[in-house]
Amino acid sequence: MTHHDSINDFEMAELNTFPKILQFNAQQWPHETAMREKEFGIWNEFTWEDYNNRVKWLTLALLDKGVNKGDAIALLGDNRPEWVWGEVAAHAMRCHSLGIYQDSMHEEVAYLLQSSHATVVIAEDEEQCDKLLELGDEISHVKFIVYCDPRGMRKYNDERLIDVNSLYTLGQTIDNSEPNRYPQLIEATSPDDIAIYCTTSGTTSKPKIALLNGGNFVKHCSSYLRADPRQPGDNYVSVLPLPWIMEQVYAVGQALIARQIVNFVEEQQTLMSDLREIGPSFVLLAPRVWEGILADVQARMMDSTPLKRKLFSFAMSIAEKSQLKGKKSWFAELILMRALRDRLGFSYLKSAATGGAAMGPDTFRFFQTIGVPLRQLYGQTEMCGAYTIHHQNDVDYDSVGFAFDNAKIKVINEDEAGVGEIVAKTVGMFTGYLNNQDAYNEDVKDGWMQTGDAGYFKPSGHLVVIDRIKDLACTNNGVQYSPQYIENKLKFSSFIGEAVILGKNKPYLSAIICIRFSIVAKWAEQNGYSFTNYTNLSTHPEVYKKLSEEIQRVNESLPDAQKIHKFLLLYKELDADDGELTRTRKVRRSVIAQKYGDIIDAIYQDQNIVDIDTVIVFQDGTKTRIQTQLKIQSLINTPTVTPVANTHTEAQRRAS
Repeated sequence: MTHHDSINDFEMAELNTFPKILQFNAQQWPHETAMREKEFGIWNEFTWEDYNNRVKWLTLALLDKGVNKGDAIALLGDNRPEWVWGEVAAHAMRCHSLGIYQDSMHEEVAYLLQSSHATVVIAEDEEQCDKLLELGDEISHVKFIVYCDPRGMRKYNDERLIDVNSLYTLGQTIDNSEPNRYPQLIEATSPDDIAIYCTTSGTTSKPKIALLNGGNFVKHCSSYLRADPRQPGDNYVSVLPLPWIMEQVYAVGQALIARQIVNFVEEQQTLMSDLREIGPSFVLLAPRVWEGILADVQARMMDSTPLKRKLFSFAMSIAEKSQLKGKKSWFAELILMRALRDRLGFSYLKSAATGGAAMGPDTFRFFQTIGVPLRQLYGQTEMCGAYTIHHQNDVDYDSVGFAFDNAKIKVINEDEAGVGEIVAKTVGMFTGYLNNQDAYNEDVKDGWMQTGDAGYFKPSGHLVVIDRIKDLACTNNGVQYSPQYIENKLKFSSFIGEAVILGKNKPYLSAIICIRFSIVAKWAEQNGYSFTNYTNLSTHPEVYKKLSEEIQRVNESLPDAQKIHKFLLLYKELDADDGELTRTRKVRRSVIAQKYGDIIDAIYQDQNIVDIDTVIVFQDGTKTRIQTQLKIQSLINTPTVTPVANTHTEAQRRAS
């Protein structure tokens, strides 16, 4: 690449903060597209000059309003250009940016704002402003609430509320009278500043806030780009929540360094159609999104003619055989794959990634088979996100690939099978947790992050991540198992939305299953089974029969000691708002064990029916009472209790 194509190494050493890179891009390529946002069905474009101007005006206006260096600036809302502009403006002011998930409940928002002592919140719209205003004196340290969407805001008269457009106007006025002020501010930004407050996933308790250094974040994003290169003008569609560390890496860090175009979809419901319109070069989707796409493909095949279903199965079969030989079937491409990728919006993909949670090898294999260049990532918030990835022509379904060139990984305290705890260090490693030195001292030993994950290296050098060490469990017969591994195999079925494997200190394994309502409802309608809602459908005898078949299929691929003996279909979906999942959709096992303790006890007390009488509270505050009976379905009558050692690794290795 020439100097005109991208930032070279010498410039990269100088451009060591986000605001510096942005200013450089705006000077060198002012009229190139940096972002697009879809609104009312129209894609609005923003150039690098537009991007830089918005950040500049916000910075100058907020400083004029009394924001000080070292303040925390929170960002609350869906993925929008204003979110990113607000973050980079925070760094330009030498403040700390803090992303808060847009679906966070009042209590979570209050906790994060209090912990960070944020003075400014940039909120997307009326809904988010409502949350903040209802918190009242709980967030008395918040001086300004900047709203980006003025619709519905006229009824408020709180003096903290400011329209973002009025800040742009103020900032523009200041810039016109003091044209040298902003460049001087940018020059003063330091790579040693703590730029980003990033929340951890919080699988066991409230999320911690990791402190990330701005210069090291830039270096880490650069190392990622060496492992998985981008070109200026490549399209990226931003759909995962911006508070998540990996979306920060992709939509903010990498986009600035490699000059990718970041595209913001209109809403989650239009994701797939918007994706198809853009035809992205790269996508990063969570496993649950990939699982949803797979379920949608399977649902469409359920709706199609018998001939099309046969053609689909035939094409998949020959594509899989060709792939095992390291080749691509031109015939499968001709009759199915090319059209399928186009339908999904994946025609121009150079690379695709999944991260944030483990993906089942069967789901991974499906996307590789249809020609999606999917690769698995592995990392932690504390390590600036991912620090491993598969090499382009060396994808191993059970592993997470190899470390980046400036990351180091070890497996310590190995057992006889070579399984131990994964520890790592990267250039982007965090410098501490906000107001929690004890947690930092516990997680970082001699400069190495103790990930808490169990794993091992294959002879090929690929890193395999099994599960959280604390989640690896034993039955009371000594059978070791990884709940996550079995759950991911179950979720390959389009009928299963979520699964929780039980069996710790019990005689055998069981499962709590949440049906994937959209698919099961379609299947029920096709077969003439009547139902009224999720709860009613999940108790239907024919649904139990169908789910039994799906789970039996998974059982056939598992060692005898890890087969699922019993299951029940839960009366509701697991929900992050109820604390059952993290915001990145990881199961909070301790919450499940406590909340559904009576159900779990009933499974292991050989009951056939569990009576449920409970109240569900929806996000809007409405409540509904659920009275139903859950059937406990037995799949294996006599528990197999032969003790086996390290079956969790055996299951992984069998899959490979």
